[in-house]
Amino acid sequence: MNTMMSTPLTMSILMDRGPALAPENEIVSKTRDGVHRYTYADLGRRARQLANALHRLGVGQGDRVATLAWNGYRHLEVYYAVPCMGAVLHTLNLRLSSADLEYIINHAEDSVICVDEDLLPILEKLAGKLPTVKHVIVMSNTGNFTTSFSPALDYEKLIADESTEFTWPEIDENSPMGLCYTSGTTGKPKGVMYTHRSNYIHTITGGLPDLLGLSRSDTIMAVVPMFHANAWGLPYIATMLGLKQVFPGPMMDGASVCQLIQDEKVSFTGGVPTIWLGVMNELLQNPGKYDLSSLRSMICGGSAPPRAMIDWFESNLGVDFVQAWGMTETSPLGTVTRLKPKMKDWPKEKKLDIKQRAGIYAPGLDISIVDDFGKEVAHDGVAMGRLLIRGPWIAATYYKEDPTPEKFPNGWLDTGDVATIDAEGYMAIADRSKDLVKSGGEWISSVDLENSIMAVPGVAEAAVIAVNHSKWQERPLACVVIKPGVEVSREQIYEHLEKYFAKWWMPDDIVFIESVPKTSVGKFDKKVLRHQFADYKLPTE
Repeated sequence: MNTMMSTPLTMSILMDRGPALAPENEIVSKTRDGVHRYTYADLGRRARQLANALHRLGVGQGDRVATLAWNGYRHLEVYYAVPCMGAVLHTLNLRLSSADLEYIINHAEDSVICVDEDLLPILEKLAGKLPTVKHVIVMSNTGNFTTSFSPALDYEKLIADESTEFTWPEIDENSPMGLCYTSGTTGKPKGVMYTHRSNYIHTITGGLPDLLGLSRSDTIMAVVPMFHANAWGLPYIATMLGLKQVFPGPMMDGASVCQLIQDEKVSFTGGVPTIWLGVMNELLQNPGKYDLSSLRSMICGGSAPPRAMIDWFESNLGVDFVQAWGMTETSPLGTVTRLKPKMKDWPKEKKLDIKQRAGIYAPGLDISIVDDFGKEVAHDGVAMGRLLIRGPWIAATYYKEDPTPEKFPNGWLDTGDVATIDAEGYMAIADRSKDLVKSGGEWISSVDLENSIMAVPGVAEAAVIAVNHSKWQERPLACVVIKPGVEVSREQIYEHLEKYFAKWWMPDDIVFIESVPKTSVGKFDKKVLRHQFADYKLPTE
């Protein structure tokens, strides 16, 4: 006999909680025209106006509504209204190529696209190539936009006369609510369709004290783009809790981020390492300019942060710098690095050893690290293997595709990452499988080398790639960016590396470049470097 209520796990229950319990709390958005402020009460009303407008345009349950937008209050309204009315939110990565965007929009069969006015030129390149798109809604601050799309609707005029009442429909918890595509670094981008159930559980779990650790007293700023894996779920968690939210809009440079943290007294923020490197450089160049004393915690994901950067933020700002790992296929929260109570009094260097790892898997998930024969590797922090993960918010297949045994073996997701796990249960990403350097049958982690090189004073960025070698098959080549006005020699870098790595791990050469290419989500784009140095002759040949 079922003794408990079978209430569907749908997002409307969580999204309505913020406006109901914290109607006066602020939502602050930086725009190109200034700063926009309103309350959760306003958010709740406007989300329902948008739902009424979309319903009038013919959007029904299961229809895809896309966004091409920066982090801001209108984007949050679409995050709110679309899933709650039973449609599917499809966030478009504005940094993808036109060819990839065209493919994604048509593969998803989007019926509506909500686009920020200054991003219209990106969409206009696809005019006439999007047969399923019936409406383009322009999120404009002025209403005086021009576009080749006809007709194009003005967001504010569209919702202005709509009712602020809308009864969210009853939806099966396994219905789709969000669609995100991988960044397509190899082959065509692949879609991951989130359900109400998966996102509901992810949202509730994400705010737990030993995960992101948010409370109603926090002011949160998601610098990670809302088009990247739902901004790691931060807008949903914050709305559920009714936290003051701050959105940086298109201004994500170090100075703008520092100014917003100071002005809005941000206590919690999240972004990729390149963002925090920009913030760190801004603070180093302008000591004493900003008061960031409100900041208590920073979440870093997307790729492994350099150890030296973790140390700098914790030592200079007194913040808890927390590494998290996940991917589009994991909704994205997979692991979070929080120190166990027994580690609080450990020496700083020993604590940094832990903080440099990607963390412990979230409650409800399970991970396994296996060798090429499917056998679990030793939990010694050294043995490497393929990282598998499973759980209620992990993809079971890609959108419009059947699961393959290579990517989804026996109910697991093969992440494509090579990882280690230590005796305490902390996982660390050694590399993407395609980025490992396989030298003489042994693996060399490019991530470990990069983080160590970036600890050398004067080094801004470092990316290590594999270069073909006649004897060893592959050997590491380090591509290094030096900070302006600083001199760093190869000898200095080698001298530093020799303290931490065996001789056979040493890069066979070091080249100095102007900048490391970045992917659409701010990660190092090593495929560009591999192409650039495909014919590079190592001095050891």
